[in-house]
Formats: sequence, structure tokens, C-alpha cells
Amino acid sequence: MITLAVMLIVLLLLVILWQRRLIVNHNRQVKYVHEKLNNILDEGTHERLLLFSSNRELQILLTDLNRLLDANHKGAAERAKLDKSMRNMLANVSHDLKTPLTVVLGYIETLLHDEDMPAAERERMLRTIHQKANEVISLMNTFFDLAKLESGDSNIPLARVELGEVCRRNILSFYDLLNAKGSEVQIDLPDEALYLMGNEEALDRILNNLLSNAIAYGGAGGILGLKLYSDEDKLYIEVWDRGKGIAEAHQDKVFERLYTLEDSRNRVYQGSGLGLTITKRLAEQMDGTISLSSKPYVYTAFTVAFPRLRF
Repeated sequence: MITLAVMLIVLLLLVILWQRRLIVNHNRQVKYVHEKLNNILDEGTHERLLLFSSNRELQILLTDLNRLLDANHKGAAERAKLDKSMRNMLANVSHDLKTPLTVVLGYIETLLHDEDMPAAERERMLRTIHQKANEVISLMNTFFDLAKLESGDSNIPLARVELGEVCRRNILSFYDLLNAKGSEVQIDLPDEALYLMGNEEALDRILNNLLSNAIAYGGAGGILGLKLYSDEDKLYIEVWDRGKGIAEAHQDKVFERLYTLEDSRNRVYQGSGLGLTITKRLAEQMDGTISLSSKPYVYTAFTVAFPRLRF
């Protein structure tokens, strides 16, 4: 009996020692996770928590923590991208406002100090002041339009719209301008009526932006095309040209707020960098998407896709 009691006591002591060792090891692992996690957060590194452990609960906790770290890293990258976008946006807005305002202030100063200016010259300056002031108003209105779209305060009413008629109306509004520039126009619209749940005013603005963009940047190609086609589920509007196009490095950025190519700072190209962003937001409000494919001086196409309405 005594021998059995001693054996039980020894066994109990071994179990206690084994449990204590597990607790000590567990505490050491938890301390490591705590210190490593704080180090990752403090230094902003992209490391992950790595720990070999037989404790299933601890393994699950590490997996969840690493998922949180991944989300935090992704959020930090998106915030950095947004900060850069905002800085570029402010720089571009400042440039686009400063240029016409500088002209306006310069002309006003000239008019104030030159009382003997000929009437014809005075009228020319006043017309220029009026034009530049309208440029500023137009830019600010466009900027506020984008702000409303992105804030969700501008939900557009949707109705059944025949897309072919919208395309015909918009390409005809540019026909005289294209003809004056000597550009060939290629229109490919089906005889079949194609319907979507959309907003005619928003669709007009989308096409106006895309056609204006093709004329401004693709004019060197001497041709502009508008194509409407469909498949079982979607309708597609494609506006294309054979102009200078957009280099691959820029293609994923052209829909960002106020992103402009370097030479669009030249006022020959009257872009503010907002048109394509607004086009994308309007398309999205009608459950649509927009994409770009470009090979300079071969084929550059903006394609907007919408869900097809079958009735």
C-alpha cells in the first residue's frame, strides 16, 4: 500500500511538473507574440507572426492576428496611395485655377492702369477675362460634381433607356467639329434596339466625356470611332481612335481623381483630369464598368459595359 501511495504521489508530482512546464512554455510564447506584435506595429514593417506551437488555440490566434496584420498593411498602402493622390489633386487644382486667375488679374491690372487703351483692345481683354472666369467656374462645378458622386449624395434616377438612340444623338453633336478637323468618323451601331436601366443625362455625359477625350488626345490619328454591341448579358459602348494613345504605365491611373498625362498640362488639351473619373463614377451608378485598351497610334479604346435589359 505504501509503495502504491508513493507511486501515486510521484506520478502526481510529474503531472504537476509537466503542467507547470506547459504553462511556462505557453507564457513564453504569449510574451513573444506580444513583443513581436508591438514591434511590427511600432516599426510599421510588413512582417508576420511566426511561431511553432502544438497549442491549437494559439495557432488559431496567430492565424487571426496575421489576417489583421495583412488588413492593416493593405489599409496603410491604400492610405499612402490616397495621400499621394490628394497631393497630386491639390497640385493640379492649384495649377488649373492659378493659370486663368493669373490672366484675369493681369488683364484687370492693365485695364485699371491704362486709361487711354483703345476700345477694341479693351473689349478683347474683357472677353478674355470673361472666358477665363468661365473656365474657373466650369472647373469648380466639375469638381463639386465629382465630390457629390463620391459622397453618395447624388443617386441618379434610372429608367428604361434605348442605348442606340443615345449613341446616335451624341456622335451627331460632334459631327461638325470632327468634319472641320478633317477627321474620319466610323460609326457601328446595330439595327436592333438595345435597352438598359440607365439615366439619359448621365449617359450623355459619359459619351460627351469619352468623345471629347478622343478628339483632344486622339486627333493625330485622323479617325474616331463609336461602336455599340452586345452579348447575352451586357451592352458595350466603345469609343476608339488611332491617336497617340496612353502608355501602359499610365493606363491604370487615368481614372484617378485629377490624374493627367504630363502634356495635358498644356492648355491645348483642355482636360482638368476629372472627366474620366466622373465617367467611371456615373457608369458605376448604373451598375456599369469602364476599361481602357491602348496601343499608341494603332488603337486606343475606352469601353463602357452595362447590364442588358431584356424587356
